[in-house]
Amino acid sequence: MGMLAKIRRMHLRDQVPLREIAKRTGLSRNTIRSWLRRPEMAEPKYPDRVVKTVIDPWVETLSTWLATDAKRSSRDRRTAKFMFQALQAQGHTGGYGRVCAFVRRWNEQQSLSPKGSAFVPLSFAFGEAFQFDWSCEYVFVAGLRRRLEVAHTKLAASRAFWLVAYPSQSHEMLFDAHTRSFEAFGGVPRRGIYDNMRTAVDRVGRGKERTVNARFLTMTGHYLFDPEFCNRASGWEKGIVEKNVQDRRREIWREAAELRWPDLDSLNIWLAEACRSCWDEMKHPEWPELTIAELLQDERLQLMPMPKPFDGYIEHPLRVSSTALIYFQRNRYSVPTEFAHQIVSLRAYPFELVIVAEGGEIARHRRSFERDQTFYNWQHYITLIARKPGALRNGAPFHTMPAPLQTLQGILLRNPGGDRVMAQVLAAVPEHGLDAVLVAVEMALESGRPSGDHVLNVLARLKSAPLPGPGEVTTKVSIDEPPEANVNRYDELREGDCHVE
Repeated sequence: MGMLAKIRRMHLRDQVPLREIAKRTGLSRNTIRSWLRRPEMAEPKYPDRVVKTVIDPWVETLSTWLATDAKRSSRDRRTAKFMFQALQAQGHTGGYGRVCAFVRRWNEQQSLSPKGSAFVPLSFAFGEAFQFDWSCEYVFVAGLRRRLEVAHTKLAASRAFWLVAYPSQSHEMLFDAHTRSFEAFGGVPRRGIYDNMRTAVDRVGRGKERTVNARFLTMTGHYLFDPEFCNRASGWEKGIVEKNVQDRRREIWREAAELRWPDLDSLNIWLAEACRSCWDEMKHPEWPELTIAELLQDERLQLMPMPKPFDGYIEHPLRVSSTALIYFQRNRYSVPTEFAHQIVSLRAYPFELVIVAEGGEIARHRRSFERDQTFYNWQHYITLIARKPGALRNGAPFHTMPAPLQTLQGILLRNPGGDRVMAQVLAAVPEHGLDAVLVAVEMALESGRPSGDHVLNVLARLKSAPLPGPGEVTTKVSIDEPPEANVNRYDELREGDCHVE
């Protein structure tokens, strides 16, 4: 804009010829003419000249190395010569000077950029607030390296924290994490501070305007705390738990990643013990003479009492297939065959699935986070087998029966009509209970010649009520003098018998 104004003043005000203006400015006369003919007072913009150098294919690699070294101590940083040799090993054909020039320019740009932002230190009263956040961690569970979502809940005053690992960040995981944390803390703070996570906020509006998820509001109303959400890209507003994520990753998760866990429950038990150990060992940042555990005892006096746990399930209406299966998250779970083709309600908990219909629970399964798996409860198919006993031979659900029942089935199916006899034995399970039927089957197998009648007979004898024992004899006759033992009376009776003869 300054050059255009200068040209206009020389040409229009001072009447300087174009040749002279070109000498003074170093611009060509054609350029000056085109600028003067422009109707608006705007200097044209030209694209920057692109100069390709031999270092261009390696810019991203060098930038990554330099950014990584910036977080290391000065003695551990790589020199420009080391980077040059590493690039040569990868195929770089340029000279050492090009690498040095790039490193110099990168350091200059970093020095001109602001080092960091300024923040206001925050202070919280006992029982006032807690902060919540998620982190992503990797550990070996059941022989596989798995990605886990870890819930971090931290009291803002005493700095006590609680970690729970889950397969995902769904609503039921979020509710369960709150319940476990409040139980561990011994109460509920009056305020919870969150970022704008999708399980809590449906829509982010201007400023502090939030459309909060209805199910999340139900949970906050149950525990009686006020939810508060940070501004966008303002993680410092919950900096206590943000730092907790970094600290626990360096401490607890470094050790957890080196171990092998049979299941997620074992990992969470270990995490609970690790959190309590840290409470006893770690000093409070504001009161170094006190541990977190000692301050937690004081904060518990200011927490709201812990109510009964929130029933934090997520409900899904599902239709039962013709094979008495429901489909949920790419897995199949069985329900009683009486509900085939009907709509049932699935209540999803973090590690359990409950199927409800007609106002009551009809099935319960351990939740699986694998894919394309089928989970049967063979007792769900007993009533159908009574009508279709031929399906016993190859029925997939009955492969999960206890070993005694499978052994009896193998023996009975050798004879004609054995499938119908086995169906009669299974029909006794809902009436007498699985434990009683297993005892009867084991006793029949021990006899060496088990049969359906034998099992049912043993079961009837086990279930039959015992006969009442002899009661006490009562009489109104009273004896004034207790009888005396006189063995001579027996001899007198014998003598009397001989005299008669």
